[in-house]
Amino acid sequence: MRRWIESLEERVLAGGRIEEEEALGLMELEGRTIYDLFPSAHRVARRFKGWEAELCGIVNAKSGRCPEDCAFCAQSAHHATDAPVYGLRDAGDLVSAAREGAGLCANRFGIVTSGTGIGEGPELDRLCEAVVRIAAEGRVSPCASLGIVSEEVLRRLQAAGLRGYHHNLETARSFFPEICSTHDYEEDVATVAASRRLGLMTCSGGIFGVGESRAQRVEMALTLRDLGVESVPVNFLVPVPGTRLEARAPLEPLECLKIVAVYRLLLPQATIKVCAGRDRNLGDLASWIFFAGANGMMVGHYLTTAGRAPEVDLTMLRQLGFTPVAEAAP
Repeated sequence: MRRWIESLEERVLAGGRIEEEEALGLMELEGRTIYDLFPSAHRVARRFKGWEAELCGIVNAKSGRCPEDCAFCAQSAHHATDAPVYGLRDAGDLVSAAREGAGLCANRFGIVTSGTGIGEGPELDRLCEAVVRIAAEGRVSPCASLGIVSEEVLRRLQAAGLRGYHHNLETARSFFPEICSTHDYEEDVATVAASRRLGLMTCSGGIFGVGESRAQRVEMALTLRDLGVESVPVNFLVPVPGTRLEARAPLEPLECLKIVAVYRLLLPQATIKVCAGRDRNLGDLASWIFFAGANGMMVGHYLTTAGRAPEVDLTMLRQLGFTPVAEAAP
């Protein structure tokens, strides 16, 4: 088994790619054989991504009342949760949040809004104002996650100084109807594709542990590969009381790390960031994400749940020998 994995590693390092059946074989590894994956994923990550860690921060810029029915989401209007509800925050608040993110060594900062998407109008005007100001300060690269948007909206944001756009596919195309019924998967794909066409740094990934099969985890990775996504957030479910997935058990730590490793081998040149669910699902193995092939993570709080203390994450990075990109920049 180890030699087979190393042969796949050698192919990837030489510029080749892993095929679907091979990826399925890796994703089906069980028990101690999973450990054989980590050295190969680690070597591939270091070859293509080095020892700099991409850190991102986010702000919940508009919360709650989302008309979509995503099974895991605390902000869906279809669920009764304790998530905060408020309209779009002032541009000054968003700029201040970006400064806080820069202070945590984040090199990218995302403005995140609830809802299906943002169109032309006062909200987009306010978002563009915030992006202009964040870009002008130059402390952190402004990004946004505003749902399903048109290419015209993306162009306006890009002209304001937006550097990256984030829009998760959430899961595989074949499993998506089990997670969301209020919009079509192809709308998500179209948004990601539009961001790529415009040359924005495009960030898209998903959430694991929502009931998907191992084959569907591979399916989503291949879709992301076809789209040419540059950054892939790997999230693990944090069940929220009041949502449809509130009773779902967490994934085992080795299963989580295996997902990271397989995604690294399938997407060797992508930034792979481990975000929500790190603490709950990985526990004492949280630092192993980097041995398994990750090269980034989210710092600070998430949208409606608290993250790990930033100083703990930064200490962990330095003890592992990584340098945050924000500190490595000239």
